[in-house]
Amino acid sequence: MKFRTALPLLALATAACAHAQTPAPEETAGETSFRDRAPSEEIVYFVLPDRFENGDTSNDLGEFTGGPLDHGFDPTHKGFFHGGDLAGLTQRLDYLEGLGITAIWFAPIFQNKPVQGGPGQESAGYHGYWVTDFTRPDSHFGSREEFKAFVDAAHARGMKVYMDIITNHTADVIRYAEGDATEYAYRSLADFPYSRRGGLDGQPINEGFSGHEDSSEENFSRLVDPSYAYTPYIPEAERDVKVPSWLNDPIYYHNRGDTTFAGESSRQGDFVGLDDLFTEHPRVRQGMIDIYCGWVQDAGIDGFRIDTARHVDPGFWQTFVPALEKCSEEAGIPNFHMFGEVASEIPTAGYFAEYTRRDKLPAVLDFAFAAAMREVLGRGEGTHVLSTLFEGDVLYEGGEDTALTLPTFLGNHDMGRFSTLVKSDMPEITQDELLARVKLGHAMMLTLRGSPVIYYGDEQGFVGDGNDQAAREDMFPSLTDSYNDNLLIGTDATTAEENFDTGHPLYELIAEFAHLRRSHPALARGRQQVRHYGQEAGIFAASRFDPEDGREYLLVFNTSDEPQSANVTLGYDARAFETLAGSCPSAPTAPGSAAFSLPAFGWAVCRVSEREE
Repeated sequence: MKFRTALPLLALATAACAHAQTPAPEETAGETSFRDRAPSEEIVYFVLPDRFENGDTSNDLGEFTGGPLDHGFDPTHKGFFHGGDLAGLTQRLDYLEGLGITAIWFAPIFQNKPVQGGPGQESAGYHGYWVTDFTRPDSHFGSREEFKAFVDAAHARGMKVYMDIITNHTADVIRYAEGDATEYAYRSLADFPYSRRGGLDGQPINEGFSGHEDSSEENFSRLVDPSYAYTPYIPEAERDVKVPSWLNDPIYYHNRGDTTFAGESSRQGDFVGLDDLFTEHPRVRQGMIDIYCGWVQDAGIDGFRIDTARHVDPGFWQTFVPALEKCSEEAGIPNFHMFGEVASEIPTAGYFAEYTRRDKLPAVLDFAFAAAMREVLGRGEGTHVLSTLFEGDVLYEGGEDTALTLPTFLGNHDMGRFSTLVKSDMPEITQDELLARVKLGHAMMLTLRGSPVIYYGDEQGFVGDGNDQAAREDMFPSLTDSYNDNLLIGTDATTAEENFDTGHPLYELIAEFAHLRRSHPALARGRQQVRHYGQEAGIFAASRFDPEDGREYLLVFNTSDEPQSANVTLGYDARAFETLAGSCPSAPTAPGSAAFSLPAFGWAVCRVSEREE
């Protein structure tokens, strides 16, 4: 919605990016540089900096004064800043290294509008998605120098850093003159064309402009009046709040009212009131390229998670992606990884694959994997769901090779934690069974194709009350009552105390499988072939193959709450198994077949140790 709360003017930082390349850390003799790892080899940790660790209490209020509605800090409120920062992230790198993490993806760290929302509906920009200044970190998180120190510290440990970036919108600053409503209905292209102010019966404007499908500078030079649908204006107190300064001109926004998340409004409408950038405009495209190329070259980051990618026009990505690939190459950063957020609960690949083909995004977050895992482990569906998912890998641009690079995940800060989703699907589930299902989910994610993403706190057994704000608990001692009454799994702790327990069963499990994945290239870069599935909960099996010598690894999982047995197909040259995790038989039962018996929610990771040449 279009929020109408007046806010104090944000302090501005106008320094331009230095565009200096960050040197990579020195590598131990004989080791491969962390820069040379392919995207599929990364084990990613996704974290909201505000909720991870408070390393510097002096920045809790950011650069603001006044009360919580001015500075946004209130650790008792789940929708306000809690104090986590870049210094805290840096201080906890040992913890992440012990978990086996190789890449850190954090929610946006850019300067945000501290508070948005009408009376009684206020919340803060602790999550990072309400950007006013794209050129510096939010003052609640720390300085640009502290960000650079964090990146350098992560790189020194061989960890990559992925930034969460936004090109679809900025903070909610623009208002519409039509009334004082807090919600603005979407006004369509047909009813309110660019050529008429206020609709079909309005006066002619923007003569010669041929619509947003022609993104040439010549065409957009004729778009001079942004009041074709609504009449946008910026309150005096926020007239110059956005950085770079070109973002303060309403001509660079769609100004059509709130999206309904369907049809043309999905790309043209304001995302929950946030100012929707006119991404078809050549000035917007070049402006976003300049902003993010500056971060790549100045800080030496290794990739982007791209927020709300499906709400941006395909032409933008077809321009932005190659420009950033060139920028990262010039900065000496190989394997720069970009993956777009295309949020959906569809457990098959087709819908997501179109964004790699039409939009030319290099990869997308694997929401299909998350949906399929919920179907199988939360709703008791048959393992055929997973087979269908992986059969769709050929649909991505680049086919199965691209599927290897898709960041897989179980839950996140928007949809909720995997433990929460399973519990909502099975309200009567015991704590022990919930833990077992969550452990199996992580074991599968860390061995099947894709680049696994751990959502912060999952390794400590966090179980939230729902999605969004309810899934964003503090790792440091929390003062939020709705978090502190949660029943965590695998521990007697609560979120009222610090949760960095390296002995937690989920931390230990993830660390074990992360080590396994890093030790065996087949589990990170190897081709995958589904070997067994069924129409009911039970055995699912897949093989992965070493990318160098072709050696087979057999992964077998039991998604049922009862022991299960099955004969599993595998290569005819297999003669014996080496157990890497769980329990494997000593050898195949016959050429091309092996008998597996697994306990409820059990697994077996087996390497073929002998084979006929």
